[in-house]
Amino acid sequence: MEQRSEVFREGLKDLQISLSEEQYSQFMDFYEILVEKNKVMNLTAITEYEDVVRKHFLDSLSIVRVYDFSDEIISESRILDLGTGAGFPGVPLKIAFPQLKIVLADSLKKRILFLDEVIEKIGLKGIETVHARAEEMGRNPIFREQFDLCVSRAVANLSSLSEYCLPFVKVGGRFVSYKSGGIDAEAGLAQNAVSILGGRIEKIDKFDLCGQKRSFVVIRKQKKTPKGYPRKAGTPARSPL
Repeated sequence: MEQRSEVFREGLKDLQISLSEEQYSQFMDFYEILVEKNKVMNLTAITEYEDVVRKHFLDSLSIVRVYDFSDEIISESRILDLGTGAGFPGVPLKIAFPQLKIVLADSLKKRILFLDEVIEKIGLKGIETVHARAEEMGRNPIFREQFDLCVSRAVANLSSLSEYCLPFVKVGGRFVSYKSGGIDAEAGLAQNAVSILGGRIEKIDKFDLCGQKRSFVVIRKQKKTPKGYPRKAGTPARSPL
């Protein structure tokens, strides 16, 4: 299998991302660990290399369309990947931009143990994992309003995601939600929740990625999130603001 596949090479070129041989090797190692571990636990339904490149690696990295990851901008920034699952987008971002300080958070302990293994085996530094529910973690002063950027590819409506994610973001920071193409109605319904939580929808970026309709919703944190949020576990999903 060629780690520098045409799809990967062209996708990176389109995103204006350059990788060293070591970084290409880290992506390949991550893929191999992911596929091997997927045989015994449910990490992803996507396992063919080219599909993983398109739908996980390039999709994760496409946030460069809306956020500047140049060294001088983010060298002191802290990034939270909430509901990281199998490590997307956090692990690809860390491989491509080693200077990032990233926290991967997930509610399932088995996923966190998998990510700890990935981090050790591919030699990543400045990245840590947290096993916690977002509703509980978001009330912890160690994490609350401590991040310059929160990202999430989690499958949830934008109102619920905003309640999970915005409490972690510093005033002036951003929450960026990875979404499919048809986001306008969902974003409209989330406006009230975003406002209550201290944010403002700054930008919606729609694009095609390897034939898939994708979009980013960029939310700027304008003021502190009220103390009552996030609400207790399960409530944001059952009763979105």
